Amino acid sequence: MIPLLAPIFRGEWAVYGETLACAPQPPAGAVQVAELIARSELLAALLQQHARHRRVRRPDLRPVASAWSMHYLNALLPPVAAAASLLQHEFPMAPERVWISFEDGAVPQRFHITHEGHARPGTDTAARYTALLFEHLGPLFAQLTRLTRIAPKILWGNAARYLEPVLQQGLLLSGHAPSIAKDLDHLLHQPRWGCADNPLFAVQRKVVRMQSGTPAAVTLHRQCCLYYLLPEEGYCGACPLAPEFRKARDRA
Repeated sequence: MIPLLAPIFRGEWAVYGETLACAPQPPAGAVQVAELIARSELLAALLQQHARHRRVRRPDLRPVASAWSMHYLNALLPPVAAAASLLQHEFPMAPERVWISFEDGAVPQRFHITHEGHARPGTDTAARYTALLFEHLGPLFAQLTRLTRIAPKILWGNAARYLEPVLQQGLLLSGHAPSIAKDLDHLLHQPRWGCADNPLFAVQRKVVRMQSGTPAAVTLHRQCCLYYLLPEEGYCGACPLAPEFRKARDRA
């Protein structure tokens, strides 16, 4: 684990900090993210590997792209967002400065950088997150959309799904630091950033579900991740497209 992250990712949380490594050279076999974006045939081959890993035989690769992106985001966002918001530190996230290694089935395992970046105390949210969102994730999501026709809003919804708990946990760890609250509001609750739409923003529907005979409020995910289209999978407990929540929407 990068020493800078060690005070945050302790105990059971350590696994989330170990998905980002820093060394003078990336390990053998790691793929540069810039190459992944530029070479569509390379990304397509990884998606095909993941499709076989998921036992997907149909030609529709949208759920495969979504599932693959969730592995990617689960490995990338916790250490990078924790550093950006809790430590006000920006790791280098431009695609040409990041490499990725994979497990079997083309599952993203660990990201590699060759420089720890820079402390950015006092900078605003946009300054610390622009490279991650618009230089790294934006082009990658665009390539996934071109290859599979997955809707960009699904990929950005996946990003929000992994970014939100990192920031919420950061609020708890920091005693609700105003700077982290500001990051959370800017990234996930503002419909627009200046003259541009915020791709991470979506209105989350709230429903009531009975649990052991007691009504419980449930906040649904911003977007369905299409997981239910994968073999032997179903709707998650907060899917906005789950039949019981569709019915609730229709009645409303």
